[in-house]
Amino acid sequence: MKIVFALLSYLLGSIPFGYLIYLKKKKRDIRKFGSKSMGATNLLRLTNTKTALLAALFDILKGFIPVFLSLRLFDDLNFSLVCGFLAVLGHCFPVYIKFKGGKGVATTLGVYIALSPLSLLGVVVVFFITIVLTKYVSLGSLLGIMTLPLTPLLFRYEKQLVFFGLVLFLLIVFQHRDNIKRLIHGKERKLGEKEE
Repeated sequence: MKIVFALLSYLLGSIPFGYLIYLKKKKRDIRKFGSKSMGATNLLRLTNTKTALLAALFDILKGFIPVFLSLRLFDDLNFSLVCGFLAVLGHCFPVYIKFKGGKGVATTLGVYIALSPLSLLGVVVVFFITIVLTKYVSLGSLLGIMTLPLTPLLFRYEKQLVFFGLVLFLLIVFQHRDNIKRLIHGKERKLGEKEE
């Protein structure tokens, strides 16, 4: 039963909502435009706020549902962490579109909403401060997610969450490697800049 549930977690995480929404709206592959990501930030740049928020909501639910259900069905934190990781992995490397997916930030937020909402406090604070000061969403995401291994220590959560947060942070850094290069060279687009 756990193996099936874990597989379903990956398959749910793999549903490329941003890709599908943009495909329906514009009849083209979002991964060829803007930042070439299928996440909410690129959708905002290419479409509008409503479309971006819709994609973000679905991506958050992809992380929330597997963890929420696994905690209640199996009452096993370690297994729920596996399901959460597989959901994020599915978003980053979706089987349905040749394993070329998104950055994993929104799905990670969904995982933590189900798992440890207080752990998101640092993410939210750092993210918004960074956005206000720099207007770089990618930088805000990276610095915000970097707090995930630290907040379990502050709130005295289980030690597994420290390691789990570190693993997700490293995965998200890897997925942002092109953004990091653009940030270093001053070529990263700021929030509000549109892409035709």
